[in-house]
Formats: sequence, C-alpha cells, structure tokens
Amino acid sequence: MAGDPAQRAAYSVSVRNLCEFAAKAGDLDLRFTPAPSAQQGREGHQLVASRRPPGHEAEVTLSGTYHGLRVAGRADGYDAARNVLEEVKTFRGSVASIAPNHSALHWAQLKVYGWLMCQSRALEHITLTLVYFDVVEQTEHPIPQAHTAAELQAFFEFLCDRFLGWAQSEWTHRHDRDAQLQTLEFPQLPFRPGQRDLAGAVYRACVQSRSLLVQAPTGIGKTIGTVFPALRAMPERGVDKVFFLTAKTPGRQVALEALQKVRGTGSALRVLELVARDKACEYPDKACHGQSCPLALGFYDRLAGARRAAAQVEWLDQQSLRRVALAHGVCPYYLAQEMVRWCDVVVGDYNYYFDRSAMLYALTVNNDWRVSVLVDEAHNLYARACSMYSAELTDSETEALRPQVPRVLRSRVDDVLNQWQLLLDAARRDAPDSSWKLLHEVPEAWLRSLQRFNSAVSEYLNEHPADNHGALLPFYFKTLAFANLAEEFGEHSLCELRGGEVVSGSLTLRNIIPAHFIRARITAADSMVLFSATLYPADYYTNLLGLPESTQSLEIDSPFAPDQLAVTIKIISTRRDDRLDTLDSLVDAMANQFSGEPGNYLAYFSSFDYLEMALLRLQQRHPGLQVWAQQRQMSETSRQGFLQRFEGAGQGIAFAVLGGVFGEGVDLPGRRLIGAFIATLGLPQFDEVNQSICQRMQARFGRGYDYTYLLPGMQKVVQAAGRVIRSPTDTGTVLLLDDRYREPRYRALLPGWWNIAIV
Repeated sequence: MAGDPAQRAAYSVSVRNLCEFAAKAGDLDLRFTPAPSAQQGREGHQLVASRRPPGHEAEVTLSGTYHGLRVAGRADGYDAARNVLEEVKTFRGSVASIAPNHSALHWAQLKVYGWLMCQSRALEHITLTLVYFDVVEQTEHPIPQAHTAAELQAFFEFLCDRFLGWAQSEWTHRHDRDAQLQTLEFPQLPFRPGQRDLAGAVYRACVQSRSLLVQAPTGIGKTIGTVFPALRAMPERGVDKVFFLTAKTPGRQVALEALQKVRGTGSALRVLELVARDKACEYPDKACHGQSCPLALGFYDRLAGARRAAAQVEWLDQQSLRRVALAHGVCPYYLAQEMVRWCDVVVGDYNYYFDRSAMLYALTVNNDWRVSVLVDEAHNLYARACSMYSAELTDSETEALRPQVPRVLRSRVDDVLNQWQLLLDAARRDAPDSSWKLLHEVPEAWLRSLQRFNSAVSEYLNEHPADNHGALLPFYFKTLAFANLAEEFGEHSLCELRGGEVVSGSLTLRNIIPAHFIRARITAADSMVLFSATLYPADYYTNLLGLPESTQSLEIDSPFAPDQLAVTIKIISTRRDDRLDTLDSLVDAMANQFSGEPGNYLAYFSSFDYLEMALLRLQQRHPGLQVWAQQRQMSETSRQGFLQRFEGAGQGIAFAVLGGVFGEGVDLPGRRLIGAFIATLGLPQFDEVNQSICQRMQARFGRGYDYTYLLPGMQKVVQAAGRVIRSPTDTGTVLLLDDRYREPRYRALLPGWWNIAIV
C-alpha cells in the first residue's frame, strides 16, 4: 500500500452502491410493478422492528475494508441471541411476483452485511433472513439462509474485487480533476463588465455553502460566469458534482458550449448531458425489457464495458453517449442515468432535480453527495415547479377508459364515475350560474373512490405484469399522482372543481407555492445559485421557492449605455374593451417605426386573439409590409423556420405572444433584430382562478396583486425587451404600446438603465 495513492485513499462506497455496481446482471426490465411509497417503506421497516423481542438491535451500523476500499452501511436488524441478521424489503402484491434480478440484489446486500457483521463480532457463522414485508396485508414473508463467515467473506471480496479497480481509477480521476481545477483560468479574458463581480459572488456562494440569487443582464456572459467559478470552487469545498439545470433545450446547448470553453483540451473533467427519454430512445415502439427491446436484453451484462468506455470519453453530450451506448449494445438513456454517478458535471432539465421523482435529487440524498446546483434562467423555476406539483383529472377521461379496462376493474371505474356524478350534481345545485368552484378540501368521498380504484389496479398489475395494459397504465399513473398530491393538500395549493351542464367535469390540484415541495431539494444542495436577467424583487423568489433566509442576492449593473436602446411609451390603451378603438393607432405606430428605421422587429401581444386581430389590421392598412406570425401549435421545425426569417439584411415584423416560446431564450444579435413592440403589460387574466390565487398570496405574503399579476407580467415584458440588445455593440428600439407604462408601479419594475420617452 505504501507506493499506491489509491490504496492509501481508502475509497468509500455504500453497501447498496457496491452491490448495484458489482452484483447486477441480466436484462434491464422496467415493466411496471406497483411498489410501496417511501412513506410506506419507512413505516413498514418501523413496524417490523417493533415486532421484534427485547434485545433486538435495529439499524446496525457496519463497515469494513478490503485493500483500501471502505464499505459501509446499516443492516436493518440483528438478534444476537439467535445470531440472525435481517434485511427488510417492503413490497405490494405477491412474493412470487418479485423479479429474480431484484431478489438477487437483495440477497447480495444481505450477504455483504452478513460478512461485515461476522467480521465485527468475530462470528464463524450466521443466519441471514431476507424479510419481505407486504405493506397492504402487513404480513412478513421471511426467507432464512445459513452461511459460514468464510462463505460470506469470499462473496464480499468477489464484489470488492470487481469494484476495486474502478474505485482506484475513480480516485485517480478525482485527484487529477481537482488538481486541474485548482489551476483553471478564465477562458475569455478580459472579463466583460459585471462578469468578474458575478464570478466572484458565485465562487463565494459555492465555497461558503449557501444560496445566491443573481440578477444579471443579458450580454455579460452569465453562463460561463457561473460555470467557471463553480468549477474552481469544487476542490476548495470538496464538491462531488455540479448540476447545471435549464428550463429549455437551448439553455443546455449554451451550458455545454460554456463548459467546452472552460474545460479546454486534455481536461479530466467528465461532463454529461441528460435528455428526455423520448429523445434518447432508440426503439420507441418497444417496451423496456429484454423480451421486447434488444438494448434491454443483457443490459447489465454489457454495462461494465460501456461504463468504462464512457468514462474514458469524458465528454458525454447526447451524440457522444449514444455512440458509446450503441457500440456496446446498451440503451443510451439508461447508460446516461448510470453515468450520473461517475461524472463531475451534469447538464439537464429542471425536472431532474426538482420533480417528485427527480433522479439527481434522489442520488444526491442516497449517496450523500456534496453538490453545487446552478439554475439557469431561474425566473422560470416558479412556474415550472408549480406545474410539477399540480394535477388534473376529468370525468370524461374516466368515462373513455371504462370500455378498455379488464372486466374485473369495471366496478371500480363505475364507482369513480358515480362519485363524479354526485360531485358535479351537488356543484350545479350550489352554484347553478357558475361552472367553476374553489373547494376548501379534496372531496372526501370522491377521493376514497379514487384510492379504491388505485388499489384495485395495483393488485391487478401485480397479478398480470406481462400483459399489454394499453390506456390503463397511463391513466393509473395520473390517478396515482393525483392521490399522492391530495395527501399533501394544504394552503400551498388550490382545489378547483369545474363542470356545467355541457362542460366536462374536472378536478384540479393547482400548486401555487412550490416551496412546500422543493424546499428539501434546495436544502440538499451544498450550494445553489439561481441566475437570470429578471429576478427582482428577491423576496418574490425566496418566498415562493422556499430559499433559506441566509440566501444572498446580487444585482449586476447593465453593461449597456442608455443610448443603445431607445425606449418609448406610446399612449395607447390595449385594455380588452378598448382594443378595437385603438387598433389603427397601434398598427400605425408599428408601421411608422418600421418606415423610419427598416429592419427586423418582433411584436408581442397578450394573446393569439389579439395578435391575429392586429396582424389582420396591419396587413389591411400597410399591405406592403412583410409580416410573419407565431402559430398556436408549432413544431420544432416550424419554430426554427420562424427564427430563420430574421436575417441580417431582412426587413419585416414578426408577431408573437408575450411569454410564449419567442418571448425569451431567443438570441438574434446585430441586425437580425433591431426592435420590439410590446402591446401589453403581460398581466395574467383577471379570472376566477387568478383572483383566488391573489387572495391566497395576499393572506400569505401581504402582496397578492404583486405576486399574482404585477411581477409575473412585468417579468415577461423585460424578458421580451431583452431580445433586442444582445451584445455590447447592439443598438435598437423598444416601443411600449400601453398607456399604463406611465404609472410608477409599472415603471419601477423596468430596468433602471433605460432612458424612457413618452409620446
């Protein structure tokens, strides 16, 4: 051991991770089988422990080493009087339905614990009992095996030998990575104005283990200004991984480009891009198990070779990872999930960390990783998080499912439909003139019928795992998600019932304060940096997202001079009741600006209806002006075509919806875009839903109107205007086409560096 740094390092691994790495074999099999919730699992373990006699040891901490590899974990229980070590696994349904590969993994973990127990207590033999606990029936199904210490030691060392070479190479990789990061230099010197302040603040947040909100204008290089200091802080703080989270696909590409520049050539830094399953799947018409998909067949038998090759490639964007995966005959999507464990930087969507079933969050907690999380375009996180923790069900989709379900489940579907009818009938009696109603709680009888349906489907799926379940499975996932959210219903969400005589009935759980759900994810990060061009005021985000009180905020001054952007308020009313009367003035203002300075412009409206009305009137009054418009449903190809029309020498006005796909994340520098018309304040509709949200926000934070209408609306305006000035040499024009922009409460939320004229 003296001359080998890997031997001296005592690389640590949990029992669970050791077995998942070295003991898995055979097919990838993701056929759905109902499993207990995390809460049911915890309660099941506690109940089993409570049934044991006095002297029973629960949660026994064990550890041992083998050639410098430290293996540690907690065994579920040990009875010294009988010399029996137990591992408890919760399940639902039939013991016979537990997949053989899952059972093999359970036994591998128990055998490792068995050796660690024999070693710590100087035992020559031990009885290992794998206890399967049915969370529904609350019955135990013990499977005992007697083993000698020598047998268990041999098994332990076999697994360690399979892992040890990898562990040593990983220790070397970590050592080399940290050494390189300590000498990392910023790749785009000199710093742009404000970029050094940004980088310094991010570095301090990462080193000091805290959260940071940064509002930084477009054009200063926010992405590379956050990536670089986060990487430099990794060896200082002992950070295991950096997660760069984005709201949209273009954000991933910008992050990867920044990482390429920072990483340079010959770097030991491993970078992984995570993409959605439907974009990574090679056989979308096949199911994820060995009997259907060739890349699932023998997946774990070929995983070791694919893992080694991927680690050597190091740069694992979607294309690189796919090449490695297909060369070794494994699924690219699940190889990417495996490589999360062995990469230093992971770039992916928000949902990988913040969603209910977020993989990155789960791995962070289970592996006790120290992670730095960078949240790009963080003004999007509030709406995205609300969506993650909201759910809706309708009576019509339940009705449509009925003919498709197996006969044995029909009575449960009928029960749900009956409860729908009772619920809607009562609502119509109580409020005959309204199709929408805010409920104070999830209807108890309706929810019980849904839970009975879920339980029946769960048992059916357990008994028929190989069947083609058609529409039943996706519907079951929806009902399960709804029922789970209903269990946590509180003031952070609204329960809405909709349904009239001719309107389909629906129940919606609408999350409006995601802090309740994502606070634990924020806390799990060693540091979290949220950055965007629009993160003002800070309390709006800290309150709604659940950021800790110690969160610091920073606003970077704009690098642009006021004379680079001509901002003008036109005294025109765009209120719904005034639109027809002011439409001529509106389109004439746009046409006059275009005539005075021809080029490419983007015009933003509050809705498609308003957009289409203005487009038609502009074409009628100014027929020679080239126009093109965002459509209600656009494919990725159509979106690209929309943006490709912004040529440097082009001239025309494009019409888009404020807050839509072209309202942010659009980069059209120079002459590709020279101006924007914003014919709205961007305020959400004053409807029943938003009024209810406003009341809840007022009761909770004392700023109902601001949190519901003012701040979300002005955020969209500033984002849209930010499309115009993209680089230090850009110049352009913004016309704010609404007389309400004169009011102080709206003007106060516009960028301070704007020099605004009113005409």
